[in-house]
Amino acid sequence: DGSCVGVLDGFGDTDGGLYIDLHDWHRDDWAHVLVRARTYGDIDHMVVGFNLREGAGTATDTPRPFRSRGDEVHVINDGLVQTYLMRADWSGGEWEGPWQQLYLWIGADEPASIDVLSVSLISKEGIFADAPVGVSSVARYEAYRRTLYTHAPGRLEYRVKVPEAARLDVGLGVLRDDAPVTFRIAASGAGGEVESLLEETYADNERLAQRSVDLSRFAGRTVTLVLEADAEKAGTVALWAAPTLTGVRATQKPNIIFYVIDGGGADFMSVYGYNRRTTPNLERIAAEGAVFEYAHSNSAWTRPSTASFMTSLQHSVLGGFRNWQEPLPDSVVTMAQRLHRAGYQTAVFTTNPNAGSLSDLQRGVDVFRDWGMEEHSISSVELHRNFWDWRADYPGAPYWVHFQTTDVHEIHRPVAPFAGLFVQPKARDSLYGVSDRSWEECDFEEWGVSISGFMRQCLELLGVDPVWYFDTQRGLYDETMAHQDYQLGRLVERLKAEGEWENTLLIIASDHGHPAGSYSRFGRGLFDPPPPDWEGALADSYRTRIPLIFVWPGHIAPDQRFSQRVSMIDMLPTILDLVDLPLPEVMQGQSLVPLLFGTDGWEERPVILEQLQNDLVTGEFTGHIEMIDGRWAASLEIWPERAEDDPPVQPSGYQRAARPHVPDTPRLLLYDLRSDPFTLANVNDQYPELVEKYTRLLEAQWDAHQVLRQLVGGSTAEVALTPEQLETLRALGYIQ
Repeated sequence: DGSCVGVLDGFGDTDGGLYIDLHDWHRDDWAHVLVRARTYGDIDHMVVGFNLREGAGTATDTPRPFRSRGDEVHVINDGLVQTYLMRADWSGGEWEGPWQQLYLWIGADEPASIDVLSVSLISKEGIFADAPVGVSSVARYEAYRRTLYTHAPGRLEYRVKVPEAARLDVGLGVLRDDAPVTFRIAASGAGGEVESLLEETYADNERLAQRSVDLSRFAGRTVTLVLEADAEKAGTVALWAAPTLTGVRATQKPNIIFYVIDGGGADFMSVYGYNRRTTPNLERIAAEGAVFEYAHSNSAWTRPSTASFMTSLQHSVLGGFRNWQEPLPDSVVTMAQRLHRAGYQTAVFTTNPNAGSLSDLQRGVDVFRDWGMEEHSISSVELHRNFWDWRADYPGAPYWVHFQTTDVHEIHRPVAPFAGLFVQPKARDSLYGVSDRSWEECDFEEWGVSISGFMRQCLELLGVDPVWYFDTQRGLYDETMAHQDYQLGRLVERLKAEGEWENTLLIIASDHGHPAGSYSRFGRGLFDPPPPDWEGALADSYRTRIPLIFVWPGHIAPDQRFSQRVSMIDMLPTILDLVDLPLPEVMQGQSLVPLLFGTDGWEERPVILEQLQNDLVTGEFTGHIEMIDGRWAASLEIWPERAEDDPPVQPSGYQRAARPHVPDTPRLLLYDLRSDPFTLANVNDQYPELVEKYTRLLEAQWDAHQVLRQLVGGSTAEVALTPEQLETLRALGYIQ
């Protein structure tokens, strides 16, 4: 009973969609939406929407007629039948009530057509059908749990030596509320005696029942723990969420808090010398440890950057950006997986799915949350609550937790008492009004320029002073930074009050700078407005200079400041090295431990940055690879050579290159960061010999990335590497 609804969105009259009535389904019963379709013309993307708003499809309708936005894929325009898999259990914003309509939103850049041949839904039970027992990430409300599953009747047994003050923490769950499961936990000793510890029948498919079983009376004994599930209907799925056995702390390894401020630019933090007191708490925290003055993200947006620092591999090595749900290669081991295998409890709390399950970064994580919030400028409040709830449910140690807050991420909506610190309410409300008008009256896609360039043109069209606009935008950013800083201070205070601070390694960083920083070049008269052909680069301090602070009481000396240039790709080897775990055989970063402890072993290397995506048809890369080498920054364009009769490059619809591709312009642009930290003008004419040098270096670097891409895509036996290639990788420090 599908119905076609003609809709206009904010970008023109070429978008629209189809919906299907679902008659009050439970969305939690379903795992994926599978769409088979064929396109004619240039269609950009397809989005799953949930439940129509009142008045959808009418003349007075506003853009995007569904109440909640879900997963998105980019469409392949080759005239062939393609199959698209989108998650059904994820949505942006708050979810309320039953699932009444499934909406497919089709976005096009110009008039085009699409044949939707079929729409199928895959139930969550289907995910568990292939094996009688296994491990899967299961979503309930705001969190995923790393979950053991069995089909009833099912039985799991574990032979364990029980530590002092032992407890077993586990969440009990079912897939359907009309198919209850009886869960039993028992312990049997060497003599065969069996002691029942828990028996409970459970049937709530919307939440997990968190249970804790006291095992202290078995301390020092070796017993068999039995997890058993029964149900009236054979084959009913039983879920055992993150079963964890803990006791008295028996390791010297620290807890690890890896705290990433999404979009947090170092240039706008007072701990890095910013003239507004945006981070007084960070100043106090940093005084207890080490600060890196010139740390960089390896990309300028979340998805490639986070994947890189979780694996110590550049994003092109991981496959690049093709669509919104392209997972990391199966052969790549993430930071969470490595620490989980080493005995750490693991958790991720973020409100940015690009830092989570959209990249398959939930693997190896016991408890995982990447759902967004309606007011993400206060995300840290909720994420810290998620963290303390997790610690109450799973109090054992050691643990590793990755925060990635969005307090300072656009759209900035600061709250009291920080709202008004730098921007008057009248100016704030006026800016919100201008932003709303910009989406209605300005055509971003038609102009095809950078975000800052688009906003400047749009503001001119709207008759708005760009200096006022960008100055106000930066003020709002600073207010949200002050809120983030306050919440970080409260987190550290509670860690100290709970007695966890002395056993905690805290790392504070960011995944990239922020557009508020890039915008600020146009505000407060920092610079004259750049010329129309301004190029820019990822090496721009506002784009990729980020905070990096290490605190570990009693281990990392306080009051340290390092001026060496480092990058986020160094995080994985550094954290593993700090807790005495083996380093990856293949990595592109290096451990910062020699710097932190004043020992030999760190070598100065250029910082490598990338921003690339794949042609949807050929898989070829387009974008830029860059190098920061002391005073110099070089940006090399990656653009496939095409014959005139070849089909044009078809990017994946989310172009985030440092600068747009302009034919007949230099392939490499050189910048002098000593006099131009914001990469406003290249110096190619002044230093032709350096242009030649860095072109060679970056071409060799790019070739190495392509070889590494083959290497991480499978075993070394499957990839034939020449001796020259192996030597290049070793010389760059990428393989051991």
